Amino acid sequence: MSDVPSAPSDLPDDELRWLEDVEGDDALAWVRERNERAEAELFGTDDFERIRADTLDVLEADDRIAHPSRHGDVVHNFWTDSEHRRGLVRRTSWDDYRAGEPDWETVLDIDALCAEEGESWVFHGSSTRRPDRRRALVDLSPGGSDASVTREFDLVEKRFVPESEGGFTRPLAKGGLTWIDDDTVYVTNDFGPGSLTRSGYPRAVRRWRRGTPIEESEIVYEGEESDVAVGVSVSDVPGHRHHVVERAPDFFTSRTAILRGTEWVEVDVPDDTEVSVHERWIFVSPRSDLELAGSTFPGGSLIVADLDAFLSGTPAPTALFAPTDTRSLSGFACTRHHVVLDVLDDVRDVLSVATPPDGDGGPWTIQPIAGAPDVWTASASAVDPAERDDVWIVGTDFTTPETLSVLDVAEPDARPAVLRRSPHRFDADDVEIEQHFASSADGTRVPFFVVGTRAALAESDGDRPTLLTGYGGFEVPRLAAYSAVIGRSWIVDGGVYAVANIRGGGEYGPAWHRAGLRERRPRVYEDFEAVARALVDRGTTSAPRLGISGGSNGGLLVGNMYVRTPELFGAVVCQVPLLDMARYHLLLAGASWMAEYGDPDEPDDWSYLRGYSPYHLVDPDVEHPPILLTTSTRDDRVHPGHARKMAALLESMGKDVTYWENIEGGHGGAADARQQATMQALVLGFLRDRLMDR
Repeated sequence: MSDVPSAPSDLPDDELRWLEDVEGDDALAWVRERNERAEAELFGTDDFERIRADTLDVLEADDRIAHPSRHGDVVHNFWTDSEHRRGLVRRTSWDDYRAGEPDWETVLDIDALCAEEGESWVFHGSSTRRPDRRRALVDLSPGGSDASVTREFDLVEKRFVPESEGGFTRPLAKGGLTWIDDDTVYVTNDFGPGSLTRSGYPRAVRRWRRGTPIEESEIVYEGEESDVAVGVSVSDVPGHRHHVVERAPDFFTSRTAILRGTEWVEVDVPDDTEVSVHERWIFVSPRSDLELAGSTFPGGSLIVADLDAFLSGTPAPTALFAPTDTRSLSGFACTRHHVVLDVLDDVRDVLSVATPPDGDGGPWTIQPIAGAPDVWTASASAVDPAERDDVWIVGTDFTTPETLSVLDVAEPDARPAVLRRSPHRFDADDVEIEQHFASSADGTRVPFFVVGTRAALAESDGDRPTLLTGYGGFEVPRLAAYSAVIGRSWIVDGGVYAVANIRGGGEYGPAWHRAGLRERRPRVYEDFEAVARALVDRGTTSAPRLGISGGSNGGLLVGNMYVRTPELFGAVVCQVPLLDMARYHLLLAGASWMAEYGDPDEPDDWSYLRGYSPYHLVDPDVEHPPILLTTSTRDDRVHPGHARKMAALLESMGKDVTYWENIEGGHGGAADARQQATMQALVLGFLRDRLMDR
């Protein structure tokens, strides 16, 4: 149990703090008792069993897209199914994959590894050594937590390289390894007292040579204990190899340095500016207006310049993108010679290709991608940015399952070639997507999606069970995405599904995010309430039929709806949430989010934070809707104590509260498809029981 004093000092003692002892005997006994209650109520219903079986069928279907990672003429894929629930790393040839008839060879069986080592490993990705591609650094997490181990793996012999043979092995912690050359890596890890930031992440980058103890690795770059974290990357474009380190003073600021010779050269830009490098270019994306080389670039722009000129103080910057009232930059991907821009226009993706000037100089040129998927959501990622000009393009929306295409952006007349189409998992012929705009309390135009059958959307009697979800934080947009589970278990049964694109997110760039930061966070909640009222005013639903769900920061969102406007909602699902805003910064990674919310130890910050700390705002005399709270014991990002304490508090007041905690799963709440199916069935079974079946 932490001996850190409660914060702030004006609050009474928290008698439920014992539930913050994640694996304490008393706390886990409390969890087991609540799990038994929830399972007795919800796990035995027809809805639960049907939804869980349907969800598991979808998650483990053999005709899912096997998303590729190309390594020369070889394709790697991570695959899970009913016989390999923790997954297989496998490979085939590019020709076979493209032909649609891959002959997969198993490289690493995670389930077999779990059985061999008696550990509940979850695969967290890998990075392959260049140029020989013989070795990989494999990240494995116990139970799905953010903390992981890294082990060197031989892709030819298909085995881990033991430390006795000089293999790199990073012990369990938040951190990672990055290849420098055959026998050297960068390492970030927990090296004992003073080696972590206040947020619990590594604060130093070290260089580690093969055959030496990890403790003897030398520090090459170090941040401050007050930082969120430090990180390192190595760009492998032939002739343009860059080592880049970055320290983050807070969640939305960073300071970047590039290795030139033996010295780290700081990039001279404001802290709220994101920096990346590729080939001979530096890309700069400011969150606020940036004065550069005599020009002003608005926040949310993407600026490119020659790297050497930029570092020497003589940049000639070009804006590849500038935001408008409806357009923001969702992201960009560098191929060997080009840049693919992903722009959101009123929450719909538009893809284009930017091409640098040739050797004779001239401007960058930008052309739309012809033949891009005609869907709401389309993303592009580089196949191999160091060697190729191909991109993977994935298209989807609420009624369109994923399509995977490949495009060579260096070919002027090329169009995306479809490689795989995910099959429809529910009958969407009669399902429509509508986009509407609500007016928030201050008059701001707030977009939201509504999805349902034509009959459901045509009705105006307010009787349709409706599920509204949102996020509203960390500049993360909520985009149109295909959900077989929502389609099969909600929409085709007559329910309506709605997604609110509220402030605090990234739908309209940094300004949209800043509008919901810190003391301005109530605007986020007003936006969500405006969407809820719009759904009622349109006659789609009514308060007793309107359910809401959210996870993580979205859990804080729906937690605030529960205490602010309980009369608007008929049921609430609150998953892996933040709820105690007085102590969030003292629990696990919470300190890293103070730029988003504020510091409760600062009186000025607490003066507004207490206004959206649901744990402290529950009124025992107010009628509240039924609420389902879920979390994970293994969540080492958002502390399970938030959900535990809220559930215990509501129980003590006699509220209608259901609580369930997965022992594994990390911040995602589930470690494999079976656990995901259980969680989905729990949530949708609860919502159907409270909104649809009554």
